[in-house]
Amino acid sequence: MAAPTIGDKTGAVSRNESGSEQYEHDAVDVFGSEDNHDIKYKNLSWQLVTVLMVAEIVSNGMLSLPYSLAVVGMVPGLVIIIFLGIFATYTSWLLVKFKLRHPEVHTMGDAGYILFGPIGREIMAFGTCCFAIFASGGQLLAGQISLAALSDNKLCLMLYTGIFAIPTLICSLPRTFHGLSWISISSVLSILIAGIVGMGAAGISPDPNRSVQVAVTTDFYTAFASITNPVFAFAGHFMFFVLISEMKEPKHAMRAAYTLQTFATVYYAIFAGVTYGYIGSKVLSPSFSSLPPYWQKVSYGIALPNILLAGSLYAHTASKVVFVRIFRHSRHLHSHTVLGWGVWVSLVLLANGLAFLLAVGVPIFNYLIGIAASLFAAWFTYGM
Repeated sequence: MAAPTIGDKTGAVSRNESGSEQYEHDAVDVFGSEDNHDIKYKNLSWQLVTVLMVAEIVSNGMLSLPYSLAVVGMVPGLVIIIFLGIFATYTSWLLVKFKLRHPEVHTMGDAGYILFGPIGREIMAFGTCCFAIFASGGQLLAGQISLAALSDNKLCLMLYTGIFAIPTLICSLPRTFHGLSWISISSVLSILIAGIVGMGAAGISPDPNRSVQVAVTTDFYTAFASITNPVFAFAGHFMFFVLISEMKEPKHAMRAAYTLQTFATVYYAIFAGVTYGYIGSKVLSPSFSSLPPYWQKVSYGIALPNILLAGSLYAHTASKVVFVRIFRHSRHLHSHTVLGWGVWVSLVLLANGLAFLLAVGVPIFNYLIGIAASLFAAWFTYGM
């Protein structure tokens, strides 16, 4: 029997006795039956997928949100964050539904093939890899800022980036997301605690001369640039297909998506509002840099595991998109072969190397995430 290819409809959707849709995965599943495979990908529960999604999305992007409120004002900023969160929940539902209808889809490139043919596949696959590398570069830049704050800027910034890039590379080497899932638990805890500490520090040491405005009149360019920050903060949809493909029960994927979006929207709104309320219009991006030196170090230090793992997840995803494209339906995908591991390690090195070059080449945090959001985030989170 020939291996199924993208576009096969066999086994995609059936109906149970009640008439509701019942999705079947084995017929055209990207990884197929793994009973006799050395490397098993489909090991994730929906709870672990939730943790991975939160670790990936609720990361350095939220540190730019107070600055967005400073640019457009408290009320418009919070309205934008909440609206984008609700919209992202709806598009999450669409993506999960699409994936369950087309279990052969592994990446946005595969979805692009179904929707637009071969050209759509190449464009969407390229966009996925580029956005993942841009996002990983953003995490390296956040790591650089964190290490500089912790050490009082005693080394050159490029060296900080290189130091942070090494553990990011190591953590992105496992072949499956399950190899990263348990580390993600500490990542989620770190960003949650770091955000709480950051808000508490802002409350303990508020700027006595702060200016907090309900709405701010500004030019279009500045307002648009600031809106890309919350767009980037919710921009994790490009990983949904890849993560769901490694679930034991893909039918439960929406549980993970609902949990993620609810947590992210509420946490973002609270963090942005409280931080801007205490620091005012002088808040920086990332916002931890607006805190007194001691609290900067504490907040950045606690957030480091999250920044590290999120960067690893992005580099891992960029590598896996290409790896599965090369070895789909090949023994090298599931076996410990020299060729398989050689290509995988090479792809991980390439992804992390490109992310490092981006972090060094665009050394302003707000600009890098703005570029990434403008180029790619709208495709995957709000457009497609």
